[in-house]
Amino acid sequence: MIEPKECQDMGDIRSAIDELDNNIIKLMSKRLEFVREASRFKKDEKAVRDINRVREVIESKKKLAIEHDLPPELIGNIYAMMIDSFIEEELKEWKAKE
Repeated sequence: MIEPKECQDMGDIRSAIDELDNNIIKLMSKRLEFVREASRFKKDEKAVRDINRVREVIESKKKLAIEHDLPPELIGNIYAMMIDSFIEEELKEWKAKE
């Protein structure tokens, strides 16, 4: 992949961003696969929703964001939305196995 400083025009920029977005989506899809599988190991709905774990994950990603020069609140918000959605998917899996 081209580095940002190597871009010659907006076409290069857009192409690189599209490639990054494709990779992000693939990684999110893989993450969701793991979330769905996690339902096999949860005993009840409270375990699926595990508020303490959600908080822990969001805080750790905010710290990681700082290390990578990203706004921690942005990353925290993104992860909060993603986790909320993924929990709903995990609940569907968990309920289907009851």
